[in-house]
Amino acid sequence: MIESFSQWLTQSALGQYLLVREQAYFDRAVADVFGYHAVQVGMPQIDFLRENRIPWQCHAGRGPGAQVYCDPRQLPFASASLDLLALPHVLDFTEHPHVVLREAERVLMPEGRLVLTGFNPVSLWGVRRMVQGRFRAPWSGNFLPLPRIKDWLALLELEPDGGAFLAYAPPFERSDWLENCRFMEAAGDRWWPLAAGVYGIEAVKRRRGMRLIMPKWRKAKAGLIVGNKDHHQPVSKQSDKTA
Repeated sequence: MIESFSQWLTQSALGQYLLVREQAYFDRAVADVFGYHAVQVGMPQIDFLRENRIPWQCHAGRGPGAQVYCDPRQLPFASASLDLLALPHVLDFTEHPHVVLREAERVLMPEGRLVLTGFNPVSLWGVRRMVQGRFRAPWSGNFLPLPRIKDWLALLELEPDGGAFLAYAPPFERSDWLENCRFMEAAGDRWWPLAAGVYGIEAVKRRRGMRLIMPKWRKAKAGLIVGNKDHHQPVSKQSDKTA
């Protein structure tokens, strides 16, 4: 299903309108991520990692151009081995989005970064999906609500650390109509960001919290701070005079 979405994204006027904005978002989101291994899952014919400088990069998925053929629910990478993982609309075109996120958490290193995009059901794009049906891409996607994605991320200890809203124009099929709605991009960011057609999320896999145990200290009679009585004796003025 994501293969037909990839074709729509590159061949239709509305898809190209969205692709320009998503490419710009990924360019910004991955530019300053460092490490040794970066993977993009889905849509391998589009390079969403092009602005990243990690030396080892891989495009995984099922479409033409994939370097590793795989199911996003079972990624062929070792646990805690990736510094950056990009999931462009992968959650929209899978029957088990939570499983995909759990697999993403597994392969990411501690402090590794996840970048994903998804369709927003609370938008004009979501309205068109309801009106015309879900028989073809992109309207056949899941259109998962943003709060649900954030809840799943929290359960997996993936901490949101940035994001963006994209594509405020109505989902017209004609390029001239989309061009006439260009003013809505700046206005949408300012006045109705939650009504964008697509959201982007950046999340970091945080280490489990550690509790630092500090030694107990007590004050000596002379007012000096000394260690625990099992290791040190308090220093007193009387002992100084004796010496």
